[in-house]
Amino acid sequence: MTRYHPIEVLLVEDDPGDVLLTQEAFAYNKVGNRLHVVNDGEQALAFLRGEGLYGSAPRPDLILLDLNLPRVDGFEVLQEIKNDPALRGIPVVILTTSEAEQDVLRGYDLHANAYVSKPVDFDQFIRVVRQIDDFWVTVVKLPRK
Repeated sequence: MTRYHPIEVLLVEDDPGDVLLTQEAFAYNKVGNRLHVVNDGEQALAFLRGEGLYGSAPRPDLILLDLNLPRVDGFEVLQEIKNDPALRGIPVVILTTSEAEQDVLRGYDLHANAYVSKPVDFDQFIRVVRQIDDFWVTVVKLPRK
């Protein structure tokens, strides 16, 4: 399938290594999407609301959300997104190390669009991020802003 326009992806991740791996995976696919990175839940909410330093931030078409974040955790961020009529339509993919069943259930109860456990193996991590990119950026039809 052909992508007609680049999309804005917000990565909410506090681990610099995972940020780098995600950036590399997106770059490897040589697609025109734009990956924005924030390192905690407070920054994520400010980015999404266009507050403070993020006054000119674009509205993301897709959010990749870690659960284990400083200040405001991923579940709280997800709840804020899905309770806000202006944000709830943005697909949120939880991308986390947790494989705990209660986290999976809670993520879906809060209306996450997908829950993906991060592999610990480097090559598998890259492959998973590419698959997320392929599916959400190439296969899925996202609404135009």
